[in-house]
Amino acid sequence: MDADRLPAAFLREMRTLLGNEYDAYIESLKEPWKPGLRLNGLKLEPKEFEKMVPWNLEPVPWEAAGFYYDPEAVRPSRHPWYYAGLYYLQEPSAMAPAAFLPIEPGDRVLDLCAAPGGKSTALAAKLRGTGLLVSNDISYSRARALLKNLELAGAANVCVVSESPEKLSGPWTEFFDKILVDAPCSGEGMFRREEEMVRDWEKRGPAYYAPLQREILVQAVRMLRPGGQLLYSTCTFSRLEDEGNVEFLLQTCPELELVPLDADRAPGAVSGIHLPGVLRFFPHRVKGEGHFLALLKKRGGALIRPAGELGPDSRKGGALEREELESREPKGGGMSFRRKKNGERLGELGEFLGRCGLAWEPEQVFISGENVYLLPQGLATGLPFRFLRTGLLLGQLKKGRFEPSQALAMALGRDGFSDCRNLDLEDERVLRYLKGETIPLKPEESAAKGWQLVQCGGYSLGWAKGAGASLKNKYYPGWRWQ
Repeated sequence: MDADRLPAAFLREMRTLLGNEYDAYIESLKEPWKPGLRLNGLKLEPKEFEKMVPWNLEPVPWEAAGFYYDPEAVRPSRHPWYYAGLYYLQEPSAMAPAAFLPIEPGDRVLDLCAAPGGKSTALAAKLRGTGLLVSNDISYSRARALLKNLELAGAANVCVVSESPEKLSGPWTEFFDKILVDAPCSGEGMFRREEEMVRDWEKRGPAYYAPLQREILVQAVRMLRPGGQLLYSTCTFSRLEDEGNVEFLLQTCPELELVPLDADRAPGAVSGIHLPGVLRFFPHRVKGEGHFLALLKKRGGALIRPAGELGPDSRKGGALEREELESREPKGGGMSFRRKKNGERLGELGEFLGRCGLAWEPEQVFISGENVYLLPQGLATGLPFRFLRTGLLLGQLKKGRFEPSQALAMALGRDGFSDCRNLDLEDERVLRYLKGETIPLKPEESAAKGWQLVQCGGYSLGWAKGAGASLKNKYYPGWRWQ
């Protein structure tokens, strides 16, 4: 990026902001940006992965699961491990917001501006399959990409929503323990990586985004429990959008207090401009793009989670019952649900779930038309939102027969299903499977019958249907290797 192509008004602001570091910042724009990947803690630990690949990986200081890689030497997006959901490709500075939000198992977490999903997948990994993660993006098309990335990661205890923060804040007032607001911004910190952000800045700069960010933050505070924590982040340098918005919140919401962030976790990061305790990432100081982080806490003591609050309705009896869900399509797509008891037993579905290494309770299983969902505990039905997904899509019931979903395959671990076909990484059939081809079995391999979970090195890729000496490919067409 040539500094001569940047707006003069922006450069004047940066000179004032940086002082004698301005020239170092300008020089950093000439350097290539550093790509990174973040390992998926739902599937493996960093030490395991480093033994699995010969790649030259360098740790990202502020994210234990994050690594820099050399794009000239390796293409992580063209590797079976990417299709197994073992990692997410993410700019290293963008890993910081989820890393600095202190998630605890069992938390109710909201990612309010979540697309395309890098931060949500990191939050899901920190929850370790417990609690509830609501990932929202007001753009329905962007929320669809968000859903794919969460499914690829194998996240089960999630809801994907496409609503305005104002609409969410009514039913979910003081509901969430932790909230991440990675707000839409003027994108100054991304100029080196994405030149189109420069054109956007010229049309809609900080003065456009700051009021929008404040509206989002006020609604986020409404949804935060007493004792809960909110992390606000942007990828811009503008003090109006960064410290200015934090100061606005502290003045407008006296129940909030600033929680100082530990700069030692991010070598090179600096404290805020006239606001100690927040963090700024500059590309001439860290191996990453520009970012801003601030952590706030709502006063009110320790978190108390009332038992059963907004949870699934309980039912008596041990038999698994079918729950038909009447659905309506709100304007713009999505789905909201109302329950209607039917009483029909789920014979084949119940048998299939019994073969999965998946923790579930009968009251979590819901059906809408042909679709079968496993709802997260702590989620009410009848919420007036535009859902793209409520929990884990288990599959479809077609004429009484159950067909498992790609999302279910990705949520299952090494011993996640009773019938697995585990292929070696070097096996040419792995690539053939990812391309959607029928997979022949070797003479020494046992004949296949019924549903089979296809794995590579013990990590799930998708489903196949046994046909004796071959596997009929059921890999989701939209995800196939191109």
